[in-house]
Amino acid sequence: MRDQNGTIVQWYAAAIDIDDEVRAQQALRERERELSQLVDIVPSLLWRLNADGEPTFFNKRLINFLGPDIADTEKPGMNRLSAIIEAAIHPDDAESLSEALKHSFATGERFSKQYRLRRADGVYRWVRGSAEPLRDESGQIIQWYGLTHDIDDQLRIEQELRERERSLWQIVETLPAMIDCAAPDGEPVYRNPQLRDFLGYKLEELDGTGKTRLDGTLDAGVHPDDVASVKADYAHSLRTGEPYARRHRLRRFDGEYRWVETRAAPMRNAEGVIVQWNVICLDIDGEVRTEEDLRQAREGLARASQVASLAELSASIAHEVNQPLAAVVANSHACQRWLMAEPPNMERAQRTIERIIRDANSAADVVSRIRALFKQSADRRVHTTMPDIVSEARNLMADEMARRHARMVLQIDGKLPPIPIDRTQIQQVLINLIRNGIEAMDAVAGDRVIEVRVRHIGNAVQTEISDHGQGIEFPEKMFEPFFTTKEDGMGMGLAICRSIVELHGGRLWAEQNNPRGATLIFTLPIETQAAS
Repeated sequence: MRDQNGTIVQWYAAAIDIDDEVRAQQALRERERELSQLVDIVPSLLWRLNADGEPTFFNKRLINFLGPDIADTEKPGMNRLSAIIEAAIHPDDAESLSEALKHSFATGERFSKQYRLRRADGVYRWVRGSAEPLRDESGQIIQWYGLTHDIDDQLRIEQELRERERSLWQIVETLPAMIDCAAPDGEPVYRNPQLRDFLGYKLEELDGTGKTRLDGTLDAGVHPDDVASVKADYAHSLRTGEPYARRHRLRRFDGEYRWVETRAAPMRNAEGVIVQWNVICLDIDGEVRTEEDLRQAREGLARASQVASLAELSASIAHEVNQPLAAVVANSHACQRWLMAEPPNMERAQRTIERIIRDANSAADVVSRIRALFKQSADRRVHTTMPDIVSEARNLMADEMARRHARMVLQIDGKLPPIPIDRTQIQQVLINLIRNGIEAMDAVAGDRVIEVRVRHIGNAVQTEISDHGQGIEFPEKMFEPFFTTKEDGMGMGLAICRSIVELHGGRLWAEQNNPRGATLIFTLPIETQAAS
């Protein structure tokens, strides 16, 4: 305090408690430091503009990306934002970016744009930028906060994926095969051009017909003789998830049925659930026709070989039997002359009769040796169950049944006893009878079924092979050698079958089915009772 002359006469002091204020300021500075650190460590490029669009802040990561001099970029006649855009944005993107920012500044709407940003090393990288306005209590914009993400790697990966997908679809579209994709329930969802061109209609044309796409496709395209079994196989695969594979005839756009081979496999997700079925269909008509021609040629050669072998065997038998029979005839005439002589020469006649008996026995020996050839199999008999033989015969006949559009239904009793048989010969009998049944149904339209039933009756195992053909025309002659109703048949099949069964001590016969068809039945004894 001073007097009138300005001389200090005393001092007055006051103490104010500012501890809370200082602590608050320290806390505020600490928060600002933490916020600044947070802004710098965020893995994005952050920036801030004032209400007029002038840059006021770039975070450290953005400065490092653009280069340390970017914040001070200036050009005569340009504001700082326009100068930065010209220096850092790709020339092809600069104008559209400026327009988008101007629109946001004028309307206050959110800014969002994808563009190329020049890195400090001169490389342009794709980024996605966005900004939101900060408003005061009156709603006036006071500044803009922006965030920019580097999406260059992501875009390159997406582009590579698109290229791979495009390449994959090009393969699917140009592959020389008919391809179909179906939903988990089997409904087709895609067909490549090859399949569409083959069928002659688009997948969408099946909609609104009252049928599912799958049923519509099968009913319209698959041959009537094949459609039932094809549907059954499809249903089995859809129910079990097992792959599908079979040959059948498919109707082409011009009405011609062609042989195709269709295969389908399920595509599963990580949990093993089927998400799609992928189907490939190959036109194998030429291959099937070639196989059929080859099969017919082989059968023709086999028949010619059989005829030649039979002729050779017949000539051999005739030669072996003819010699003793010729001697019997000659000696018979001689004996007749000795007995008609006056007086009869009984001594000479007796010696001639002895020679006749000797020659007749010689002829009988020839026949016995021939029969022995067919009886040698008795030494090779082993105890076998008929279900095993039936299963082998079914596998051997699978291709022929598929080719003739036939299928086999088995009815086999459980716990059948083993029987002593020559496995190969009984298998030959089964195959012969099954083939005869299939051939008998060649003229039958619709489902062609061969039914094979095996059961235990008394002291024997009985096997029945039934067909739905035209039945038996000559039941009293069908087992006779050389009798046949086939144009190219030899008439030996059923005769040989009956001989084999009888050599095993069994019996083979035929019965008419009602209303049509026939059943061939043979029995085999549980104990060996080979015919003599």
